[in-house]
Amino acid sequence: MTSTPRSPRLLLLSTALLAVAGVALLGMPHGQEPTAPAPASTAHAATDSSSAAAPLPASDPAVGTAPSAAPAASTPSAVESALPPHGEGVAGDWAIRRNLEAAWPADLPAADQRELLTAGRALLRADATGVGREKWPGVFGDSGQAVAPAFATARFRIQAAIARRDGSPNRTVVHLVWAGMDHGGTFTDLRITDWFFTRTIKKGAPTWTPQPRT
Repeated sequence: MTSTPRSPRLLLLSTALLAVAGVALLGMPHGQEPTAPAPASTAHAATDSSSAAAPLPASDPAVGTAPSAAPAASTPSAVESALPPHGEGVAGDWAIRRNLEAAWPADLPAADQRELLTAGRALLRADATGVGREKWPGVFGDSGQAVAPAFATARFRIQAAIARRDGSPNRTVVHLVWAGMDHGGTFTDLRITDWFFTRTIKKGAPTWTPQPRT
């Protein structure tokens, strides 16, 4: 089962694109306009860092003194803000969590966040691997096996998760980024799943109830 990416996904992708664009702009000498794209056979030459950083002739009155290459080397924060490449593994999960939390700041009490994150992770695991579906009959049905699990339990990993309000104090969404290998042996990461909850009263106490998938 899959879900539609929400605003944090768009913000994460925007962060990555802005980081790449920032590095490219900082590496361009001041006063030099971007040139037309090179033919496909010579595209590698246009991206050669040594040629891009070569100083312009000081005798050119329209250009003046060539700029220092130091700014290009002083942009680690821009590079670090990008998402890790696919297949980075556990080592890249911290960057995903950091970018996700920065893109969508916390807006729930700590106790609500803990309850929602615990439930959201369990629901995702049950949905992807089939493990624990019987605990959520309102979501998966009484049998819990209406849809066969697509991912192997041993190769399932949640890379990042946040819980945030969804337009009202009584509606929330748990936004998860995860990785897994399907039963055909294909591994993919940076997958996106959203689980929506509403606040209800059970036995006199408020609790968060997951909504069935639509």
